[in-house]
Amino acid sequence: MGSTTAVEWPIGAGAAGNEGVASKVAGTKGAIGYVEYAYARQNRLTYSRLVNRDGKTVSPSLASFAAAADNANWERAPGFGVILTNESGAATWPVTGATFILMPKQPSDVAAAAAALKFFDWAYAKGGKMAEELDYVPMPAKVVAAVHRLWAAQIKDPTGKPIYTPPK
Repeated sequence: MGSTTAVEWPIGAGAAGNEGVASKVAGTKGAIGYVEYAYARQNRLTYSRLVNRDGKTVSPSLASFAAAADNANWERAPGFGVILTNESGAATWPVTGATFILMPKQPSDVAAAAAALKFFDWAYAKGGKMAEELDYVPMPAKVVAAVHRLWAAQIKDPTGKPIYTPPK
């Protein structure tokens, strides 16, 4: 059928975004769709269990998404650009995704970049419970530590000094 952001299916009905797809699936008898976990839960949609890379049948859950994030080799990928599809682990959900923060290595507005990094540091340190309440998973602590190392090594002001160093 193709491999773009909007596949042209020969039959069926489309909808815009997770909210639209969830609504369309909920209102159509026998419908099949793909939405973020949060939308499936909020709309009380029936979900499928999947067989993961290790041959185990798993359900979508915060624990199975966390297992995918924890089992990935984040530092191997440039800029932590890991696609969390088909990660190893008996408890791993095979179709998981992460949200990324993009930051220039030498930002033109150092103060704004420092403020953004400070916010993301706060989110890593204090936002885990809020993320889970919204049906998202916090990044594993080992990934956060690696991100902090990358910030210190690569995101610098014009003099070469790190823009933001997380407090210990």
